Amino acid sequence: MLTSKAPPSGSGKWNWTLVVSAIMAGVLTALGLRQMAPTDTVPLPQGPAPSANVPNQQRSEETEIAIRFYLDRISRDPEETRSQNALAELYLRRVRETGNEDHLPLALNAARASLAAVEASQNPGGLSALAKAEFANHDFAAARDHALQLAELQPQKSEPYAILGDACLELGEYDRAFEAFRKMEQFGKEDAGTETRLARLAGLRGDPKRARQHLSTALSLLRSLQTSPRETIAWCHWQLGEIAFGLGDYKTAEGHYQDALSTASDDFRALGSLGRLYAARGDLPSAIKHLEQAVRVAPAVDSMAALGDLYRLSGQGEEAAARYEFVAQLSEHSRKVHGTPHNRALANFYANHDLKLDEAYALAAGEYAAGRRDIYGADALAWTALKANRLTEAQGALKEALKLGTLDAKLFYHAGMIARAAGNRAGAIDYLQRALVLNPGFDPLQREVAQDALKELTK
Repeated sequence: MLTSKAPPSGSGKWNWTLVVSAIMAGVLTALGLRQMAPTDTVPLPQGPAPSANVPNQQRSEETEIAIRFYLDRISRDPEETRSQNALAELYLRRVRETGNEDHLPLALNAARASLAAVEASQNPGGLSALAKAEFANHDFAAARDHALQLAELQPQKSEPYAILGDACLELGEYDRAFEAFRKMEQFGKEDAGTETRLARLAGLRGDPKRARQHLSTALSLLRSLQTSPRETIAWCHWQLGEIAFGLGDYKTAEGHYQDALSTASDDFRALGSLGRLYAARGDLPSAIKHLEQAVRVAPAVDSMAALGDLYRLSGQGEEAAARYEFVAQLSEHSRKVHGTPHNRALANFYANHDLKLDEAYALAAGEYAAGRRDIYGADALAWTALKANRLTEAQGALKEALKLGTLDAKLFYHAGMIARAAGNRAGAIDYLQRALVLNPGFDPLQREVAQDALKELTK
């Protein structure tokens, strides 16, 4: 049961209310492999180049200085589109650095102001900034449509196809995404952005080897640049870790996560993933330590939920309840920022914890009906439908979730539980075994449910 009770002052270690008001993060890390790789394309005001491994706070301060620089230029010339476009990109960078989604409306406003001053046909940079901001704001259909418009204006450039492919992946339009990435590859040969996107597509299609190859190529290309973009390098290392973790190769995953942190010492994605890795190994103190570090940088929904689960498993009920309550607060804020009633992360959280099951189903079903039909949207619909006693709908959605052959223990776990509910004993055993063999520690709470179900089925 969710509670609003705050953690004891001696054990909480930080003021949750202040954190909520200071940095309300949503579901950026929930995107996981579904997140668009960061880029460093904004022209910054002149100054000394930052070192390769600087704390996130310092990087954020550098971005804040650049934001003030462009705000000052805009105050003197509101119709200076290059400054508006740069400002939009910087606000998006702030979101990536801090997880603070409050900067998303600012990015959208800057891009729209640019296009209001000079129309898209004469201002493709403004259209690009708008499409990127829409993507970050989870308005994937608008991002797709504006990317198509941008491709008409700049048919020989790779960027429109990058945005188009990213948006189509989120909408579940996989063939269209593949064609967009092929175009991107054609116009941007030996480009790290192309390689990271091809890596994601390979992972979705159940080819982790090819995904690793693309990410390794991306890293080589990034390191060959005169000024290596540290954020993107850290992101690639983190993604390599996610692939290894998903295959149950915890030693390799740990190495990649540490590589990410050696590039960006408080990268919240790598910190959160390290926490999950230690949880998979059964090292709850180390898991809690790293997840606490992650949510201090960016309190994202999935990391906060995982932290609550770890406190629960370690017998610290009040700490767990406080984190679970914070999940609800973060999710509500995220929905307001994005201007949508849907929230996949919250739907999965409710379903995993047997809370508000009808609401969980409504959240997932609403998002799917609104057009976001990627395989993880189908999986959320299947899982919440099962919990809401809508077995037939769960079975139908599950087919969509599994259609690409993605190697993901959570997908197999959900498939096993749905087969079990349908009375398909052989299918349930097969899927549950596949989940636990592929990644035995895929989730600290759900693996116990999977193990118990498998034990019951094989009596």
